[in-house]
Amino acid sequence: MACSLENYPHRRRNLLTGEWVLVSPHRAQRPWQGQLESLPVATRPVYDPQCYLCPGNERAGGHRNPHYTETFVFDNDFAALRLDAPAAQETFGDLLEAHAERGLCRVVCFSPRHDLTLAEMDTDAIRRVVEVWTTQHAELGSFPEIRYVQIFENKGEVMGCSNPHPHGQIWAQETIPNEPWKETLQQQAYYNRTGNTLLGDYLALELRLGLRIVCENAHFVALVPYWAIWPFETLVVSRRPVPSLLELTEAERQGLADILKRLLVRYDNLFQVSFPYSAGFHQAPTDGQQHPEWHLHLHVYPPLLRSATIRKFMVGYEMLAMPQRDLTPEAAAAQLRRLSEIHFRTEPSVTA
Repeated sequence: MACSLENYPHRRRNLLTGEWVLVSPHRAQRPWQGQLESLPVATRPVYDPQCYLCPGNERAGGHRNPHYTETFVFDNDFAALRLDAPAAQETFGDLLEAHAERGLCRVVCFSPRHDLTLAEMDTDAIRRVVEVWTTQHAELGSFPEIRYVQIFENKGEVMGCSNPHPHGQIWAQETIPNEPWKETLQQQAYYNRTGNTLLGDYLALELRLGLRIVCENAHFVALVPYWAIWPFETLVVSRRPVPSLLELTEAERQGLADILKRLLVRYDNLFQVSFPYSAGFHQAPTDGQQHPEWHLHLHVYPPLLRSATIRKFMVGYEMLAMPQRDLTPEAAAAQLRRLSEIHFRTEPSVTA
Protein backbone atom coordinates (compact mmCIF):
# COMPACT_ATOMS: atom_id res chain seq x y z
CA MET A 1 0.00 0.00 0.00
CA ALA A 2 1.60 3.25 -1.15
CA CYS A 3 0.88 6.50 0.60
CA SER A 4 -2.03 8.23 -1.19
CA LEU A 5 -0.24 11.52 -0.65
CA GLU A 6 3.07 10.34 -2.11
CA ASN A 7 3.09 13.02 -4.83
CA TYR A 8 1.74 15.90 -2.76
CA PRO A 9 2.91 17.94 0.24
CA HIS A 10 1.77 16.38 3.48
CA ARG A 11 2.60 16.07 7.17
CA ARG A 12 3.53 12.83 8.90
CA ARG A 13 3.28 12.30 12.64
CA ASN A 14 6.17 10.84 14.60
CA LEU A 15 4.39 8.31 16.77
CA LEU A 16 7.32 8.18 19.23
CA THR A 17 7.27 11.91 20.02
CA GLY A 18 3.92 13.19 18.79
CA GLU A 19 5.69 15.77 16.60
CA TRP A 20 5.26 16.31 12.87
CA VAL A 21 7.46 16.45 9.77
CA LEU A 22 6.57 18.13 6.45
CA VAL A 23 7.13 15.92 3.38
CA SER A 24 7.37 17.62 -0.03
CA PRO A 25 7.93 14.81 -2.56
CA HIS A 26 6.98 16.93 -5.56
CA ARG A 27 10.25 18.87 -5.04
CA ALA A 28 12.36 15.82 -5.73
CA GLN A 29 10.64 13.67 -8.29
CA ARG A 30 14.08 12.49 -9.41
CA PRO A 31 16.19 12.62 -6.23
CA TRP A 32 19.26 11.13 -7.94
CA GLN A 33 19.55 13.56 -10.84
CA GLY A 34 22.80 15.48 -11.17
CA GLN A 35 26.39 14.52 -10.46
CA LEU A 36 27.02 12.11 -7.62
CA GLU A 37 30.18 13.50 -6.11
CA SER A 38 32.48 11.16 -4.23
CA LEU A 39 35.43 11.57 -1.93
CA PRO A 40 38.65 9.60 -1.92
CA VAL A 41 38.50 6.79 0.60
CA ALA A 42 40.64 7.80 3.56
CA THR A 43 43.29 5.36 4.66
CA ARG A 44 44.45 5.23 8.24
CA PRO A 45 47.15 3.21 9.94
CA VAL A 46 46.22 0.25 12.14
CA TYR A 47 47.95 2.09 14.97
CA ASP A 48 48.49 5.85 15.28
CA PRO A 49 51.07 6.95 17.87
CA GLN A 50 49.37 10.38 18.05
CA CYS A 51 45.88 8.99 18.72
CA TYR A 52 44.78 9.30 22.35
CA LEU A 53 42.43 6.31 21.92
CA CYS A 54 44.92 3.79 20.51
CA PRO A 55 46.28 1.07 22.84
CA GLY A 56 49.17 2.13 25.06
CA ASN A 57 48.93 5.83 24.19
CA GLU A 58 48.71 8.73 26.63
CA ARG A 59 45.47 10.64 27.11
CA ALA A 60 44.72 13.95 28.79
CA GLY A 61 45.96 14.40 32.35
CA GLY A 62 48.68 11.81 31.97
CA HIS A 63 46.29 8.85 31.79
CA ARG A 64 47.62 6.00 29.67
CA ASN A 65 45.53 3.43 27.83
CA PRO A 66 46.25 -0.23 28.48
CA HIS A 67 47.39 -2.38 25.56
CA TYR A 68 43.83 -3.52 25.00
CA THR A 69 43.08 -6.14 22.35
CA GLU A 70 39.28 -5.98 21.99
CA THR A 71 37.17 -3.19 23.52
CA PHE A 72 38.19 -0.61 26.09
CA VAL A 73 36.04 1.61 28.33
CA PHE A 74 37.18 4.59 30.38
CA ASP A 75 35.68 7.60 32.13
CA ASN A 76 35.63 10.54 29.73
CA ASP A 77 38.54 12.87 30.48
CA PHE A 78 36.33 15.84 29.57
CA ALA A 79 33.00 14.61 30.92
CA ALA A 80 29.87 16.72 30.34
CA LEU A 81 28.37 15.30 33.55
CA ARG A 82 29.86 14.72 37.02
CA LEU A 83 28.58 12.82 40.05
CA ASP A 84 30.01 15.42 42.41
CA ALA A 85 27.84 18.28 41.10
CA PRO A 86 26.31 20.10 44.09
CA ALA A 87 22.62 19.53 44.78
CA ALA A 88 21.66 23.13 44.03
CA GLN A 89 19.08 25.02 42.05
CA GLU A 90 18.52 28.57 40.89
CA THR A 91 15.25 30.32 40.15
CA PHE A 92 14.12 33.85 39.39
CA GLY A 93 10.38 33.85 39.91
CA ASP A 94 8.52 31.92 37.23
CA LEU A 95 10.87 32.99 34.44
CA LEU A 96 14.31 31.47 35.02
CA GLU A 97 15.09 28.05 36.44
CA ALA A 98 18.21 25.87 36.66
CA HIS A 99 18.98 22.65 38.53
CA ALA A 100 22.28 20.86 39.09
CA GLU A 101 22.54 17.62 37.10
CA ARG A 102 24.67 14.72 38.24
CA GLY A 103 25.97 11.96 36.03
CA LEU A 104 28.84 10.03 34.48
CA CYS A 105 30.28 9.94 30.97
CA ARG A 106 32.30 7.10 29.52
CA VAL A 107 34.04 6.37 26.23
CA VAL A 108 33.85 2.96 24.56
CA CYS A 109 36.64 2.12 22.12
CA PHE A 110 35.11 -0.45 19.80
CA SER A 111 38.41 -1.88 18.58
CA PRO A 112 42.15 -1.44 19.17
CA ARG A 113 42.53 -0.90 15.41
CA HIS A 114 42.64 2.76 14.45
CA ASP A 115 41.73 2.03 10.81
CA LEU A 116 38.32 0.42 11.32
CA THR A 117 34.71 1.52 11.78
CA LEU A 118 31.79 -0.55 13.05
CA ALA A 119 30.81 -1.18 9.43
CA GLU A 120 34.25 -2.64 8.72
CA MET A 121 34.45 -4.80 11.85
CA ASP A 122 33.26 -8.39 11.61
CA THR A 123 30.05 -9.50 13.30
CA ASP A 124 31.84 -11.25 16.15
CA ALA A 125 33.75 -8.05 16.97
CA ILE A 126 30.49 -6.04 16.88
CA ARG A 127 28.95 -8.64 19.18
CA ARG A 128 31.68 -7.89 21.73
CA VAL A 129 30.71 -4.21 21.52
CA VAL A 130 27.08 -5.19 22.17
CA GLU A 131 28.23 -7.05 25.27
CA VAL A 132 30.12 -3.98 26.51
CA TRP A 133 27.11 -1.73 25.90
CA THR A 134 25.00 -4.16 27.91
CA THR A 135 27.35 -4.48 30.87
CA GLN A 136 27.93 -0.73 30.96
CA HIS A 137 24.18 -0.10 30.90
CA ALA A 138 23.75 -2.49 33.83
CA GLU A 139 26.60 -0.96 35.83
CA LEU A 140 25.73 2.69 35.27
CA GLY A 141 22.02 2.10 35.69
CA SER A 142 22.65 0.58 39.13
CA PHE A 143 23.96 3.89 40.52
CA PRO A 144 21.27 5.32 42.84
CA GLU A 145 21.69 8.77 41.23
CA ILE A 146 21.19 7.53 37.67
CA ARG A 147 17.76 7.39 36.03
CA TYR A 148 18.75 7.21 32.37
CA VAL A 149 21.65 5.71 30.39
CA GLN A 150 22.23 7.06 26.87
CA ILE A 151 24.46 4.95 24.61
CA PHE A 152 25.43 6.70 21.37
CA GLU A 153 28.01 7.13 18.61
CA ASN A 154 28.96 10.18 16.57
CA LYS A 155 30.75 9.03 13.42
CA GLY A 156 32.60 11.43 11.13
CA GLU A 157 33.91 14.97 11.42
CA VAL A 158 30.65 16.41 10.11
CA MET A 159 28.93 14.93 13.17
CA GLY A 160 31.42 16.54 15.53
CA CYS A 161 33.57 13.47 16.04
CA SER A 162 37.04 14.70 17.00
CA ASN A 163 38.87 11.36 16.61
CA PRO A 164 38.41 8.79 13.81
CA HIS A 165 39.38 5.87 16.06
CA PRO A 166 36.22 3.69 16.29
CA HIS A 167 34.48 4.68 19.49
CA GLY A 168 31.20 5.74 21.05
CA GLN A 169 30.05 7.28 24.29
CA ILE A 170 27.74 6.58 27.21
CA TRP A 171 26.21 9.41 29.24
CA ALA A 172 24.31 8.45 32.38
CA GLN A 173 22.36 11.09 34.29
CA GLU A 174 19.87 11.63 37.08
CA THR A 175 16.98 12.87 34.96
CA ILE A 176 15.42 11.49 31.80
CA PRO A 177 16.53 13.62 28.80
CA ASN A 178 14.08 15.35 26.47
CA GLU A 179 13.83 12.82 23.63
CA PRO A 180 13.51 9.65 25.76
CA TRP A 181 11.02 11.49 27.97
CA LYS A 182 8.81 12.34 24.99
CA GLU A 183 9.02 8.71 23.87
CA THR A 184 8.17 7.52 27.37
CA LEU A 185 4.96 9.56 27.40
CA GLN A 186 3.88 8.38 23.93
CA GLN A 187 4.64 4.73 24.67
CA GLN A 188 2.90 4.86 28.06
CA ALA A 189 -0.25 6.33 26.57
CA TYR A 190 -0.38 3.67 23.84
CA TYR A 191 0.35 0.79 26.21
CA ASN A 192 -2.29 1.95 28.68
CA ARG A 193 -4.83 2.16 25.87
CA THR A 194 -4.04 -1.12 24.06
CA GLY A 195 -1.93 -3.35 26.30
CA ASN A 196 0.65 -3.60 23.49
CA THR A 197 3.93 -1.78 22.96
CA LEU A 198 3.65 1.04 20.45
CA LEU A 199 6.69 -0.12 18.48
CA GLY A 200 5.52 -3.73 18.52
CA ASP A 201 2.32 -2.80 16.70
CA TYR A 202 4.15 -0.32 14.46
CA LEU A 203 6.71 -2.96 13.48
CA ALA A 204 3.95 -5.45 12.64
CA LEU A 205 2.38 -2.84 10.34
CA GLU A 206 5.70 -2.04 8.62
CA LEU A 207 6.43 -5.73 8.06
CA ARG A 208 2.98 -6.19 6.53
CA LEU A 209 3.40 -3.18 4.20
CA GLY A 210 7.04 -3.87 3.33
CA LEU A 211 7.62 -0.40 1.84
CA ARG A 212 10.17 0.90 4.34
CA ILE A 213 12.00 -2.27 5.41
CA VAL A 214 15.76 -2.15 4.77
CA CYS A 215 16.93 -5.48 6.19
CA GLU A 216 15.89 -7.94 8.88
CA ASN A 217 16.85 -11.09 10.72
CA ALA A 218 15.13 -13.38 13.23
CA HIS A 219 15.47 -10.85 16.08
CA PHE A 220 15.72 -7.30 14.67
CA VAL A 221 14.37 -5.20 11.80
CA ALA A 222 16.00 -2.12 10.27
CA LEU A 223 13.59 0.25 8.53
CA VAL A 224 13.20 3.86 7.45
CA PRO A 225 10.51 5.20 9.80
CA TYR A 226 7.36 6.64 8.27
CA TRP A 227 8.14 9.99 9.93
CA ALA A 228 11.89 10.10 9.11
CA ILE A 229 13.45 13.57 9.09
CA TRP A 230 17.00 12.84 7.90
CA PRO A 231 17.32 11.65 4.27
CA PHE A 232 18.43 8.09 5.07
CA GLU A 233 17.39 7.90 8.71
CA THR A 234 16.72 4.40 10.01
CA LEU A 235 15.17 2.78 13.05
CA VAL A 236 16.34 -0.62 14.31
CA VAL A 237 13.64 -2.35 16.36
CA SER A 238 13.75 -5.60 18.31
CA ARG A 239 11.09 -8.07 17.22
CA ARG A 240 10.47 -9.07 20.83
CA PRO A 241 9.25 -6.13 22.92
CA VAL A 242 12.01 -5.85 25.53
CA PRO A 243 12.60 -2.58 27.43
CA SER A 244 16.40 -2.54 27.23
CA LEU A 245 19.58 -4.32 26.17
CA LEU A 246 19.60 -6.09 29.53
CA GLU A 247 16.66 -8.33 28.58
CA LEU A 248 18.13 -9.58 25.29
CA THR A 249 18.93 -13.28 25.01
CA GLU A 250 22.28 -14.50 23.70
CA ALA A 251 20.69 -15.13 20.30
CA GLU A 252 19.16 -11.64 20.26
CA ARG A 253 22.49 -10.02 21.08
CA GLN A 254 24.00 -11.87 18.15
CA GLY A 255 21.06 -10.72 16.03
CA LEU A 256 21.70 -7.12 17.03
CA ALA A 257 25.35 -7.40 15.97
CA ASP A 258 24.25 -8.94 12.66
CA ILE A 259 21.68 -6.25 11.84
CA LEU A 260 24.15 -3.47 12.71
CA LYS A 261 26.76 -4.95 10.39
CA ARG A 262 24.30 -5.33 7.52
CA LEU A 263 22.82 -1.85 7.93
CA LEU A 264 26.08 0.07 8.37
CA VAL A 265 27.69 -1.63 5.36
CA ARG A 266 24.73 -0.50 3.28
CA TYR A 267 25.29 3.08 4.44
CA ASP A 268 28.94 3.00 3.36
CA ASN A 269 27.99 1.45 0.02
CA LEU A 270 25.38 4.12 -0.74
CA PHE A 271 27.94 6.73 -1.79
CA GLN A 272 31.07 4.60 -1.39
CA VAL A 273 32.27 6.65 1.54
CA SER A 274 32.62 6.06 5.26
CA PHE A 275 29.09 7.26 6.04
CA PRO A 276 28.76 9.80 8.87
CA TYR A 277 25.92 9.55 11.34
CA SER A 278 24.78 9.98 14.91
CA ALA A 279 23.20 6.86 16.36
CA GLY A 280 21.93 5.86 19.77
CA PHE A 281 19.78 3.41 21.67
CA HIS A 282 16.59 4.46 23.36
CA GLN A 283 15.75 2.23 26.31
CA ALA A 284 13.63 2.23 29.45
CA PRO A 285 14.71 4.58 32.25
CA THR A 286 16.78 3.10 35.08
CA ASP A 287 14.58 4.68 37.74
CA GLY A 288 13.67 1.50 39.61
CA GLN A 289 10.21 1.39 38.04
CA GLN A 290 8.72 -1.22 35.73
CA HIS A 291 8.36 0.02 32.15
CA PRO A 292 6.37 -2.58 30.17
CA GLU A 293 5.54 0.14 27.62
CA TRP A 294 9.17 0.56 26.58
CA HIS A 295 10.42 -1.21 23.43
CA LEU A 296 14.16 -1.25 22.70
CA HIS A 297 15.21 0.55 19.53
CA LEU A 298 18.14 2.30 17.88
CA HIS A 299 17.93 5.58 15.97
CA VAL A 300 20.44 6.26 13.17
CA TYR A 301 20.58 9.84 11.89
CA PRO A 302 22.89 10.32 8.85
CA PRO A 303 23.13 13.76 7.20
CA LEU A 304 24.18 12.82 3.64
CA LEU A 305 21.56 13.53 0.97
CA ARG A 306 22.67 13.03 -2.63
CA SER A 307 26.37 12.22 -2.47
CA ALA A 308 29.39 12.06 -0.23
CA THR A 309 29.54 15.87 -0.18
CA ILE A 310 25.90 17.01 -0.25
CA ARG A 311 24.35 17.14 3.19
CA LYS A 312 21.03 18.10 4.69
CA PHE A 313 21.01 20.97 7.17
CA MET A 314 18.25 22.12 9.48
CA VAL A 315 17.87 25.76 8.40
CA GLY A 316 15.26 28.43 7.81
CA TYR A 317 11.79 26.90 7.93
CA GLU A 318 13.08 23.82 9.74
CA MET A 319 14.66 25.83 12.54
CA LEU A 320 11.72 28.21 12.85
CA ALA A 321 8.73 25.99 12.07
CA MET A 322 9.09 22.20 11.62
CA PRO A 323 11.35 19.61 9.96
CA GLN A 324 10.91 19.08 6.21
CA ARG A 325 12.15 16.54 3.66
CA ASP A 326 11.84 16.04 -0.11
CA LEU A 327 13.05 12.44 -0.54
CA THR A 328 10.26 10.25 0.79
CA PRO A 329 11.01 7.57 3.40
CA GLU A 330 9.78 4.96 0.93
CA ALA A 331 12.30 6.07 -1.72
CA ALA A 332 15.10 6.17 0.85
CA ALA A 333 14.28 2.65 2.03
CA ALA A 334 14.28 1.36 -1.54
CA GLN A 335 17.73 2.84 -2.15
CA LEU A 336 19.16 1.27 1.01
CA ARG A 337 17.39 -2.05 0.55
CA ARG A 338 18.89 -2.80 -2.86
CA LEU A 339 22.48 -2.15 -1.81
CA SER A 340 24.99 -4.93 -1.34
CA GLU A 341 25.90 -6.17 2.13
CA ILE A 342 29.51 -6.61 1.03
CA HIS A 343 31.51 -3.52 1.96
CA PHE A 344 32.68 -1.50 -1.05
CA ARG A 345 36.27 -1.60 0.16
CA THR A 346 36.08 -5.37 -0.17
CA GLU A 347 33.96 -5.37 -3.32
CA PRO A 348 34.89 -2.31 -5.46
CA SER A 349 32.18 -3.05 -8.02
CA VAL A 350 29.41 -2.17 -5.57
CA THR A 351 27.62 1.03 -6.63
CA ALA A 352 24.72 3.02 -5.30
